[in-house]
Amino acid sequence: MKKNIAILLPYKEKYTLKDAAAASIWVKDYLKISQLYKQTVVFGNLPEKIKPLTQNFVNLNLSNIRFKKNYFYTKKFYENYSKYKFEVVEIHNRPESLVFLLKKKLNCKLIFVYHNNPQDLRFSKTTKERLFIANNCDQIFFVSKWVMKKFFEGLPFDYKNNCEILYPAIKVLKKFPKKEKIIIFTGKLNTSKGYDIFGKAILKILDKFKDWKACAIGNERRETHNFKHINFKVIDWLPHEKILNFYKKSSISVACSRWQEPFGRTAMESAAYGCATITSDRGGLGETFNNNLILDNLNTSTLENLITKIIKNNKLLKKIQRQNFNNVIHRIDFLTSKIDNLKGNFLTKKINYIKNKNLKILHISTFDEKNDHRLFNISIANKLTKGFIRNGHDVVNFSYRDYRDKYLLKNNSALNQKVFNINANYRPDLILLGHNNILSQNIIEKIKKEYKTKIALWYEDHLVKDGPNYLNNLNLIEKNKDLIDQYFLTIFPDLINTEIPKSKMHFMPIPADKNIENLEIYNSNNRYKDLFFALSHGVNFGKLKSRNIDERETFLSELINKNKKFTFNLLGYASEQPKWNYQYFNELSKCKTALNLSRGKPMKYHTSNRIASLVANGIMTFIDKKTKYQDFFSSDEMGFYENADDLLNQLEKLNGDINKINKISKNGKKKYFSIFDNSIVAEYIISKIFNTRSKFKYVWD
Repeated sequence: MKKNIAILLPYKEKYTLKDAAAASIWVKDYLKISQLYKQTVVFGNLPEKIKPLTQNFVNLNLSNIRFKKNYFYTKKFYENYSKYKFEVVEIHNRPESLVFLLKKKLNCKLIFVYHNNPQDLRFSKTTKERLFIANNCDQIFFVSKWVMKKFFEGLPFDYKNNCEILYPAIKVLKKFPKKEKIIIFTGKLNTSKGYDIFGKAILKILDKFKDWKACAIGNERRETHNFKHINFKVIDWLPHEKILNFYKKSSISVACSRWQEPFGRTAMESAAYGCATITSDRGGLGETFNNNLILDNLNTSTLENLITKIIKNNKLLKKIQRQNFNNVIHRIDFLTSKIDNLKGNFLTKKINYIKNKNLKILHISTFDEKNDHRLFNISIANKLTKGFIRNGHDVVNFSYRDYRDKYLLKNNSALNQKVFNINANYRPDLILLGHNNILSQNIIEKIKKEYKTKIALWYEDHLVKDGPNYLNNLNLIEKNKDLIDQYFLTIFPDLINTEIPKSKMHFMPIPADKNIENLEIYNSNNRYKDLFFALSHGVNFGKLKSRNIDERETFLSELINKNKKFTFNLLGYASEQPKWNYQYFNELSKCKTALNLSRGKPMKYHTSNRIASLVANGIMTFIDKKTKYQDFFSSDEMGFYENADDLLNQLEKLNGDINKINKISKNGKKKYFSIFDNSIVAEYIISKIFNTRSKFKYVWD
């Protein structure tokens, strides 16, 4: 896999197990569960033969450089960038490195992460410097609100879309750990961290409570504080994982910094591991967890009194420990998906980084807005959109005919530009053309070049010789055949004579929606007609055109002429006009069985969208054997006939046995939803376009 994401650590940062500081731990924790790990390279500065925290590490060793280390360090990284052409570069806590790369005008997205007060960092101290960064960096993250506030001080604005907080985060423990009577301090053992306050207070605490112990983990070469007690132990820096183990068994943790902490990782971690954590109110410490043990006055006596209070009240101590453990606010699993999301959108080749591959889909079809959604019950477009949404995808519908008619467009140029603009704003992973091929070659090429968007097409009409309008239909789908990624057709693709590669064509069954096909006709006691059928000659928006007939009428005439017993409810036949939506359902509910008969010669898997309206609404349905629907349904779920005589014979065999009819009807409905539910059909489309695995089984594939 191509390495297209680079992370540049501060050159002083030790990306190692033992010496990892805030930025290293931040990077390691987020990378550990990132879906983009294999595409990421971490750049840092380590002595030779020192093992880094993760394997994807490149060492920009500075052992031979004495002066201007950060300049030469960044220059070395730039040489690597020029070699590998990273698409995303993430820089940590060195504005000097960021500005260097900004001035190089790299062809990539730049992310910067502030771990400290921006006003204390070179190339970020002045308002002019920070304004340059705010206006030129693609994304800026701050480890706390306090750090972000410091960045915006003095700027002409206090908010910018490319600026966000991304806290350090932690993986939560599954089980509350076993606690011992230990008080812990972690960090540099100096006055800025409040170690002198802690040390003086802890000696008094240990004298009062003989069964308690304390430890301090850290060091400080520039300051010396000697606090000695038989129950107090000072431990040098430990690997991060070992420090976490100390938090597991400690009961109380103290982070009493005088310094304005940018965040305060030790407070977050110890609280999440079930310590009653005491903090000062400096900097970002108040954002680490929902703290109720804040030092009002930062001195020895206040800290001693507070520790004494919670030791004496064991019930209170346990309550605070459990509260901290159960209410972790910075969870690594949630926040990792956030930064993955950002980076994924920055990449030229879109990455489905979310676990269940949630996508953004622009669905261009006919959604019947101008007819007030009169045809909602037979709209494949609406059903597919709902299927995508139920599977966790985001969908924008564009009803192109309604738009075209509203603005009286005489050509498609304005329509194409509209689609391009929607795509530019929405940035979908997929444009799905539903029963149309309106996009021009130029627009498709432009969309694919600039946004790498997948484009697919579904189509429900005849595409085989002898089918109605098959040549026009075939010409329509063949337009831009080299640019459209995949086709989904309601006829078996092997039957289609086309130059479109077979590998790009897939059968798509007619989907059913649980909120549309929600009838249980087999439970109705008011069915007085034997067989239902409806046709419209493709006239879905009004009355039948005069003298407009098709071969289905010949079949119906044969049924009527040969029938001497059964009553039919035939819509769109002779003088009976078609009916729509609820009027259609009312007519359907009068009948015991129904006929599925499509235009053109019956052939493998081809059927109109009426089949979902029939079978999935719980009415026993007959279909021609030549459609091969026996591949999906048994005779206990659907009726299969060879000709008009055979159909009448089967009706005769049923002999009005309503219990048998109801059983077949109920089984058919259950089967239809188990194999052709719109969630299943929608995810099939996604699996073919993006080559992903699915939890569903596709009986037709």
